[in-house]
Amino acid sequence: MGPLKGIKIIELAGIGPVPLCGMMLSDMGAEVIRVDRASDGPSSITIDRPNDILGRGRQSIRVNLKDPEGIEVIFRLLESAHALIEGFRPGVTERLGIGPDEVLARCPQIVYGRMTGWGQDGPMAQTAGHDINYIAITGALAAIGPKGGKPVPPLNLVGDNGGGASLLFGGVLCGIIEAMSSGKGQVIDAAMVDGAATLMAGIYGFRAQGIWEDERGSNFADGGAPFYDAYECADGEYISIGSIEPQFYAQLMELGGFDAEDPLFKQQFNKKNWPRCKEIMTERFKTKTRAQWCDIMDGTDICFAPVLSMAEAPHHPHNQHRNSFVEIDGWLQPAPSPRFSRTVQEVQGPPPVTGIDTRQVLLNSGYSDAEVDALLASNAVAGSVEDKA
Repeated sequence: MGPLKGIKIIELAGIGPVPLCGMMLSDMGAEVIRVDRASDGPSSITIDRPNDILGRGRQSIRVNLKDPEGIEVIFRLLESAHALIEGFRPGVTERLGIGPDEVLARCPQIVYGRMTGWGQDGPMAQTAGHDINYIAITGALAAIGPKGGKPVPPLNLVGDNGGGASLLFGGVLCGIIEAMSSGKGQVIDAAMVDGAATLMAGIYGFRAQGIWEDERGSNFADGGAPFYDAYECADGEYISIGSIEPQFYAQLMELGGFDAEDPLFKQQFNKKNWPRCKEIMTERFKTKTRAQWCDIMDGTDICFAPVLSMAEAPHHPHNQHRNSFVEIDGWLQPAPSPRFSRTVQEVQGPPPVTGIDTRQVLLNSGYSDAEVDALLASNAVAGSVEDKA
């Protein structure tokens, strides 16, 4: 039984960070009901596939958000819920009649979590964007990439996931905790641009202290330092080195076969020597395969790890020991995290077929069978495409 057992979340189906947030809440034990759009086919927003990992652990109900009866269904669901999460552009839920003012007027306990790229206000609030754009204006993208090269997008980990889903996850939980004492919900304005800026706090701190340069690839943790980088091996695979602290650097010198007394290596933080040191280390690491370097460096304090592909990562002994990945219905995927000493976080089930739970969710919310039949007949709600409910 997860730590959020008894918490009920209504998730308006969307893309990007909202599904990830919903997944994380479900993994922690919350009951998450995803509201998918009712149409003649699967929602254009929801990925209706059994391997949609972000959709795991939900119930799915299809609702016609343009039908007043459909909107009334949303309110009925919210009456017994703790929070709603949505990822539409600012103003969309207001136009649908389920904006924060309407929801809090009828369901004052609701924590209304809003996830956008640019936030609910500001000159860019109504413009389209993606992860790369949100991290671009926070200084994050400019700091990632090789010296003399162009910025490198770090997948969608910084804006969508770290700055977006994690910010919404934490914000909603904070709102729920506060509502438990006040009895009142509130609106959470979670913006990916704000979250990305928050994730950069440490780097801005280094810059304020004068130990971080604006030029990419010039710093101790951005690939500029020879002791903090990924290196190609003889077999074309890569290893990662993160020997920042002097005692770890000393082990790197010893086990890597470098001369610690060489003036080039002796002054670890002398940036003038970094380019040549990196050339020497690049040549040295290419003399052995990744497996050979693992034999030498695994288990040491060098701060070392092989660079694994997504196909390889689940099979690494450490990941296997911690069960960091799980298999559900044949699909390998990350396990829930973090871990708790007393309560048990777990995947509550595979991704649902869109609308598969429509009837049961409505019955659980107090509707009678006759009322559900009437809603289905009027197309205010719909079941799954396969069974037509």
